[in-house]
Amino acid sequence: MKRIFTSIYFLVSCLSIHTLNAQNLTEFNKAPLKQHVYVQLPIGSIKAKGWLLKQLEQQRDGATGMAEELYPEKDNLGKNSDWLGGDGNGWERVPYYVKGLVALAYTLDDPMLKTKAQKYIDWTLNNQQANGLFGPAKMKDWWPRMPMMYALQSYYEATNDKRVIPFLSKYFKYELANLDGDPLKEWGKSRAGDNMEIAIWLYNKTGDQDLLQLVEKLKQQAYPWIDIYSNNGFYFFGDDFQPKHMVNVAQALKFPVVYAQLQDRPSNLEALSKGITHIMHDHGQPEGLGSGTEFLAGTSSIEGVETCTVVEWMQSLETAAKVIHDARIGDQLEKIAFNALPAQFSRDFKNHSYYTLPNQVQSIHGEHGFNQDYSSGIVSSPYSGYGCCRYNMHMGWPYFVKSSVVATPEKGLAVITYGPMEIETVVASNKKIKITEETNYPFEEKIRLKIGLTTSTSFPLILRIPAWSVKPSITLNGTLLKGVKAGEMFTISREWKNQDQLELNFPMQITTHAQVNNSVSIERGPIVYALEIKAANKVTKIHSVAGFTDYEIRPESAWNYGLVLDKGNLSNVSVVSAAMPENPFTAANAPVKLKVQAKKIPSWTLGYNKVAAFDVPFSPISSTEKQEEITLVPYGSENIRLSCFPVIGQPKKINKALVENFDQGMANNWVFYGGGWFWKDGQVNSASNAGSGGYGINGSKYVANGTDFKDFIYQANVKINTPGDAGLMFRVSNPAIGADAYKGYYVGLDHSNGTVLLGKANGQKWTVISLGKYPVEMNKMYTLKIVAKGDEFDIFINGSAKPILSATDSQYQSGSIGLRAYKALASFDSVKINAF
Repeated sequence: MKRIFTSIYFLVSCLSIHTLNAQNLTEFNKAPLKQHVYVQLPIGSIKAKGWLLKQLEQQRDGATGMAEELYPEKDNLGKNSDWLGGDGNGWERVPYYVKGLVALAYTLDDPMLKTKAQKYIDWTLNNQQANGLFGPAKMKDWWPRMPMMYALQSYYEATNDKRVIPFLSKYFKYELANLDGDPLKEWGKSRAGDNMEIAIWLYNKTGDQDLLQLVEKLKQQAYPWIDIYSNNGFYFFGDDFQPKHMVNVAQALKFPVVYAQLQDRPSNLEALSKGITHIMHDHGQPEGLGSGTEFLAGTSSIEGVETCTVVEWMQSLETAAKVIHDARIGDQLEKIAFNALPAQFSRDFKNHSYYTLPNQVQSIHGEHGFNQDYSSGIVSSPYSGYGCCRYNMHMGWPYFVKSSVVATPEKGLAVITYGPMEIETVVASNKKIKITEETNYPFEEKIRLKIGLTTSTSFPLILRIPAWSVKPSITLNGTLLKGVKAGEMFTISREWKNQDQLELNFPMQITTHAQVNNSVSIERGPIVYALEIKAANKVTKIHSVAGFTDYEIRPESAWNYGLVLDKGNLSNVSVVSAAMPENPFTAANAPVKLKVQAKKIPSWTLGYNKVAAFDVPFSPISSTEKQEEITLVPYGSENIRLSCFPVIGQPKKINKALVENFDQGMANNWVFYGGGWFWKDGQVNSASNAGSGGYGINGSKYVANGTDFKDFIYQANVKINTPGDAGLMFRVSNPAIGADAYKGYYVGLDHSNGTVLLGKANGQKWTVISLGKYPVEMNKMYTLKIVAKGDEFDIFINGSAKPILSATDSQYQSGSIGLRAYKALASFDSVKINAF
């Protein structure tokens, strides 16, 4: 494998240090809160440089700076917004936008953006009601005030505006007095961690004990997120969709660590990692987070990630890194920021996609069958999908910048994430320091760090050493330091002198990571790589704001490739480095590309609806096509992509016997299509999709794609929990999202009609082969058994001596097995199949 190494420079220059509102290092957690918690530097202390600055400037010149022109209605960001005293109904949209706008304005130190933000800040601060309530008087909802409080926090830290602290103090007293009579509900109940975080921040400034009582009350009224994350309980709430709404799940990831500052228990601190482990096992995507469209959506390569999920997951990790000093948190934060975040936007930050897919081979209008479906949901547009993301997305990059370096209680600094930036703050006894990171990380491996001080100063500097790094090293003034280990936070405590220099070396290895259907994703350091697809953009709408359009994206080169690995390894991969462009997230000019060997898979095509591809085929898969060299580019550098790759080889599917009792959780190599599936008490269950508009629950499937059975005895326990039908699938191929979006057979127990039915699907056409009367009782477990020999099928129930139903059909000869529920909630257990 060809490896090309270039240098990353992390520079701290001794230039003139301007006066700034440096972090008051006494404002760490006050007793009785958990000690040794890091705090963020005031916004504006960290300035982006290089490629990172380019992302912020594109926001300013694109969707963020032009948002008021793009969304001028009174219910959005218009002059008659209720957040400016008008008669609109802005609800969460204005606070979402202002939260990101303030962060961007003061990170860039941009007068135009500051002016845009100031009118919202001033109206909010100047129109607080006498009782302490703020925001639109007619808005009877705790939730939208929470993101506005983050905007006020950032604004205060940047300006020291004396109105903010008494304003928030008065509001929190109102909240504490009124939560019992008007408890949290819906979104506020889901997102109470945001409220709790600001209350703790204010407590550390005022010492008001009532704020800790408020944090406890908010925790008690919120969803039990600590238990949900610890026990994988997202689907345990029936028709209440809030705990399985992925934006809520991502946003509440901070909840356990925020509360752990008040109740410092291992169970509170561990809930974050347990929750992420559960999510990634059952719903994980290669770009580092879980799918959600909008509910948790499984591991399929054609399920999506919402823009709101990306930025909220990032903020949760940014909060967590201050409380739990684990290098893995920074690793995941970088993975999301460097892959998922840029993938959501057009290259110029004028458009976004409401959803992005790991395997998104085109971006066109159409319905996918998602739980919450929008015809424009994956189209590049200022108006893609539902409205929340176009307002919430603006905090992604500026919050990443402002959270990259934090202050420690020992009056030092900790570097959580790396990138080109400049930090001005104080250390030790208010000694000024300026740090300039001059780096192209994450596209390069070496980092040079130079300390600039007016006087020699003792303080600890803590550096995150990425877990993916191969033999990382650090030198100080040319001397190699001992004890540097991947996956740890490395502390250097010493008397630092002006122009001390550190050089960090984080060698990057190319690795494969297991994904859905035994496919693999390719990573180098924190970057995930995707197939470079030649694309054609077709403008479908020109907006009144100059330079803003909607456009569909279609591929102009092949995308259906499988990787050719050498004994399962990527030893034949080469790294091709190029000059660092202004914006590295453009595929054509990507600073690092990979060349790999692959073969086309002609049978892998667009799905039944011609909107998305079929899910990645199960690996290994055979191909007689010629071997080619293909190019991979960073995941975030394209708006269409292939990142879950099948592997070329001799197919190895289970075809003799399989037993799955779901003893440990969701089964490996089973994939659900549409709706939701979850594990509880040793059973797998189809989930309620109340609130989804009817999508998904109509024919939700859970398929063992790694199986291929022809003639067999197949049985499982099935319980119908609501009216509808549920049962077993067999000889299945090409499953997709949609009630009848598969090829194969299905035997179902139908409570509503009191029947057992056998039918087949051919793409999106359903045909009943045979049915018979059977008194199916609700909430009763049945043992359903299928005996298939050639074109003959016999159906048995509860060990009946004779078949309850018999039929013949010869359309499908072999395929996978699975479970299916149609307009019903159902539970399944004790799957067993043996081939003849």
